[in-house]
Amino acid sequence: MKQSVDDRAAMLGEYIVQNKATVRRAAKQFGVSKSTVHKDVAERLRHVDMGLYKEVRDVLAVNKAQRHIRGGMATKRKYEHKSRK
Repeated sequence: MKQSVDDRAAMLGEYIVQNKATVRRAAKQFGVSKSTVHKDVAERLRHVDMGLYKEVRDVLAVNKAQRHIRGGMATKRKYEHKSRK
């Protein structure tokens, strides 16, 4: 049986809050696209559970603030690996 989109939004929200997960990680875990995760937690979750929506919004704000750091670290690892060859 397929789950409803509201149930999926709540499950995604709980996963993101419990694991401090990124949208990409949540999408991979649930087997849906990043667009689906974002739409579920940014729009649908607001109508399902306002408290959870606010918690998810806070986690995603932290992830967004740290995004440039993670990208920089990935680039650093990439070029360190290339220089070793």
